[in-house]
Amino acid sequence: MKKLAVNVDHVATLREARRTFYPDPVEAAVLAELAGAEGIVVHLREDRRHIKERDLKVLREVVKTCLNLEMAPVEEMVRIAREVRPDMATLVPERRQEITTEGGLDVIGYGEGLKGIISGLKEAGITVSIFVDPNPKQIEAAKAMGADAVEIHTGLYSEARTHERQQQELQKVMEAARQGKALGLSVRAGHGLNYWNVRPVALIPEIEELSIGHAIIARAVLVGMQQAVREMLELLR
Repeated sequence: MKKLAVNVDHVATLREARRTFYPDPVEAAVLAELAGAEGIVVHLREDRRHIKERDLKVLREVVKTCLNLEMAPVEEMVRIAREVRPDMATLVPERRQEITTEGGLDVIGYGEGLKGIISGLKEAGITVSIFVDPNPKQIEAAKAMGADAVEIHTGLYSEARTHERQQQELQKVMEAARQGKALGLSVRAGHGLNYWNVRPVALIPEIEELSIGHAIIARAVLVGMQQAVREMLELLR
């Protein structure tokens, strides 16, 4: 069975809609773990649009599974990560104008500077993953930069409007997962996965963990956090 990491960003999004103190993403994370999630994911953005540093610090104290910090590969975030010491840091691209992350990190474009960032995080005892498109060159570059893992971007698969296009994108994800595993990387996947499209990705043997946020939080609004997580875990089984 695949591990499930639950992204609780959108609990904070709901909180920030009214600039109040509830709902608390920390409470959501605890409930997700109690329901069987094996990881908690948060993205601390430059503009702090949802998750705040307070959330990250408290989560570090209470998360019992794996705390995964999604972060842009910039000096400020490296400093915060080295201070808080999440179990894992996932390097992602970031633009202020975007609603959500729009694609994988251009590992090749970052060049040697990225290697130093990865090294600095690993020196602090943090496992480093890179969010990448299912592109062979990007996965090779992630390995060359010293990453421990890759998270394969499933956005194009998730957004495909036709069965044919969906199958084409699924094939790319499958090939990327095989390549990552062959290179000795831990392989994860995420972005846009929901209760209707997750099973084909969950069947890819090389993928160890799925990172899912929006779909679970949206479901939790109707049925509660623990029930939403349990329903997703049933699909992964």
